[in-house]
Amino acid sequence: MRFDPQRLRGELEALESRHERRRRRMVEAIPDLAHNARVRLDGRELLNFCSNDYLGLRTHPALIEAAGRSLQRDGLGAGAAHLVSGHCLEHHALESELAAFTGRERALLFSSGYMANLGVVGALCARHDLVLADRLNHASLLDAARLAGARLRRYTHLDAVAARRALEQHPGTALIVTDGLFSMDGDVAPLRELAALAQQYGAGLMVDDAHGLGVLGASGRGSLEESGVDARSVPILIGTLGKALGTFGAFVAGEATLIDTLIQRARTYIYTTALPPSIAAATRAALQLVLREPWRRERLAALVRRFRAGATRHALPLMATSSPIQPLLVGDSARALTLSAALEQQGYWVSAIRPPTVPRGSARLRVTLSAAHCEADVDGLLEALATVFAQRNAA
Repeated sequence: MRFDPQRLRGELEALESRHERRRRRMVEAIPDLAHNARVRLDGRELLNFCSNDYLGLRTHPALIEAAGRSLQRDGLGAGAAHLVSGHCLEHHALESELAAFTGRERALLFSSGYMANLGVVGALCARHDLVLADRLNHASLLDAARLAGARLRRYTHLDAVAARRALEQHPGTALIVTDGLFSMDGDVAPLRELAALAQQYGAGLMVDDAHGLGVLGASGRGSLEESGVDARSVPILIGTLGKALGTFGAFVAGEATLIDTLIQRARTYIYTTALPPSIAAATRAALQLVLREPWRRERLAALVRRFRAGATRHALPLMATSSPIQPLLVGDSARALTLSAALEQQGYWVSAIRPPTVPRGSARLRVTLSAAHCEADVDGLLEALATVFAQRNAA
């Protein structure tokens, strides 16, 4: 397609008119690393309620110290792809520890969750294979199927009956792909039912648990543990390191045969530079904290309960979820932006999520809670939310 600046300007103007044009905000500093829920944005200090740092680990001294030791020993970058000379001791140790944490034979590091999803589906699915996806899956899962040339069919959100109908209507080799914990709605996939379908129809099942690992389940092992589903029922598990673990990157965990196949075929693994060793070292430290400090999950769960009780008391438009992702449905994109700006004036940073990230007509404020927050932070946010929603309703 020919590059046409005038056409692109027209498209940007159309986004602006629909209140859907995205803009980056620049975090200038974290004033106190020990209380990283506060950030400085545009010269103002705000309480951050839109981060995915669910356990408050991204500024933890243990992670910073582990990264520092690796930097002194290994340098900054990996210097090459894993299959050339970029695979180091820290990478190898982290893969082993992630495999143990998830109860799998092996794990394989990727540079991002997006790259992991593209790599897995591209390596496993031939042209015209069926990829069956929840309609609200992350964009990377949808792009993965399209780039692989697979037949993509999307079933109604969380509807295992609709997934069954799709399998019956489209026989052949199939891979079911789903988020574990959905990042915009905060709900959990029906993993037991999907696992039963996969077994009945001989399909593969792949779960992207980017937002569930470290948060859900009695020991933080994610949506599978929360749902009582074992590794045999979900042979392909994707996890990311940049959310509850507070670092960067992603991994795939599964049987040794799966991992070796990905090493041979996953283009997003083969043809990219490995993660910096210091990131792997910091992630190893984070994983130990997840295992040793269950109080972080307990505190987070208590804050979620406190938020939901207060939101119910204030008649805020809650969605049905008990996860740290607490969306408040607004509907109109312009209203969501206005509410977000009003909260910022009161010292709270809550993002307005608009199409195409969510379906048209379902713009929302996406509140995310963290173990870095305290009860007073949550209570203050609730009062601010009650105020701005009351002002909107009165307007």
